[in-house]
Amino acid sequence: MILHQLLDYDTLRLIWWLLLGILLIGFAVTDGFDLGVGMLLPFVGKGDVQRRVVINTIGPVWEGNQVWLILGGGAIFAAWPPLYAVSFSGFYLAMFAILAALILRPVGFKYRSKRESAAWRSGWDWALFIGGFVPTLIFGVAVGNVLQGVPFRLDDDLRIFYDGSFFGLLNPFALLCGLLSVAMLTMHGAGWLMLKTSGEVSARARRFGSVAALVTIVLFALGGLWLWLGIDGYRITSAVNTTGPSNPLLKTVALDSGAWFANYAARPWLLIAPALGFLGAIGAFFGQRGGRREVLTLLSSKLAIFGIISSVGVSMFPFILPSSVQPKAGLTVWDASSSHMTLFIMLVSVAIFLPLILAYTTWVYRVLWGKVEEQAIRDESGHAY
Repeated sequence: MILHQLLDYDTLRLIWWLLLGILLIGFAVTDGFDLGVGMLLPFVGKGDVQRRVVINTIGPVWEGNQVWLILGGGAIFAAWPPLYAVSFSGFYLAMFAILAALILRPVGFKYRSKRESAAWRSGWDWALFIGGFVPTLIFGVAVGNVLQGVPFRLDDDLRIFYDGSFFGLLNPFALLCGLLSVAMLTMHGAGWLMLKTSGEVSARARRFGSVAALVTIVLFALGGLWLWLGIDGYRITSAVNTTGPSNPLLKTVALDSGAWFANYAARPWLLIAPALGFLGAIGAFFGQRGGRREVLTLLSSKLAIFGIISSVGVSMFPFILPSSVQPKAGLTVWDASSSHMTLFIMLVSVAIFLPLILAYTTWVYRVLWGKVEEQAIRDESGHAY
C-alpha cells in the first residue's frame, strides 16, 4: 500500500476543511485581540503613559500571533489552489488594503516613541488604530460576500474570470458582517486589556468591551435573520462525488432560499456553533460589566469568536466559495482541493509543526504572564515600547 492511501481522499479533504477553519479561528483568537487593542488604543488610553501601557500589552506577542495568518494563507495556497487563485486575485485591492494597514502596525510600534512630540505620538496612535480597524472590517466584509456568492466564473479550461469590483464588495449585508467583525474583535481586545492592565485603562476597556459585546450579539442575530429571510444560499443538485477530480464544473448548483440553513435542519446538533457564538458574547458582556474574572471573560470572547466563525463554515458546507454569476463554478470541499498525495504530505507536516507552534506560543504567554503597570512604564523597566 502506498503511504498516502492510509487515508481516503474524501477524508483528507474533510480534514483540510477542518484545519482551514482551525487556522482561521486561531488567527482570530490570537491576532484578533491585537487588532482589537489597536482599535481601542486612542480611546482607553488617556495620555502617553496609559497609551504605552496599552501598546505594551501586545508588544511582545503580536508578531507571533500573525503566524496564524501566514499559516492560513499557506494552507489555502497548498490545499485549496482554486480558492487561493480566486480570492487573492478577485479580492486583490481588498488584500492590498489589508496588507497596507497591517504594515502600519510594526512601523507604529517601532517609531511611535522615537520622538517626544505629542503630535507625533498621537499620529502613530491613530495609525495603529487604522492598522486594527481596516483589516478587521475587510475580513468581515469578505465573509459577507462569500455568503452571498462571489462574482467569478470558469471557462472550459478552468481559467478564472472575476467580474466584480472593489466597491461592489461594499454591499449592505457585507458591511453588516464587517461591523460584526469590528465589534467582535473590539470585545476581544477589551477582554485582553482587562487581563493585562489595571486602573483607569482596565475600567475604560470594560466599558467599551461591554458595549462591543452587546453590539456583537445584536449584529450576529441580525445577520442570521437577514441570511435566512433575504439571501439565497447554494445547493448542489447533482450527485456528489467526494473522491472525484478537482473540477467544479462537473456538478450542478441551484440557488435556494434557506439553503445555508439546510445543514442545521439535517443535523440539529450543529446548532451548537451559533449557540456558542451567542453564549460566548453574553459571557463576555457580563464579565466586562463587573467582577474580576478576567481570564473567564477573555475565554468567553474566544468562545464567541469560535462560534461565530464556525457558524459560517457549518452553514456553507460543502461550499467554500460559491459563485454568484456561474453557480456550478462554486468551489466546494469535494472539487477544489489539491491532489490526494499533496494533502497527505501536508497533513504529516502539520502533525509535526503545529504542536511546535502551539508549544512555543504557550511558553511565550506563560513567560509574559502578568499585568503591565503604569509605574513600570514611567520607570522604563523592562518594556520595549
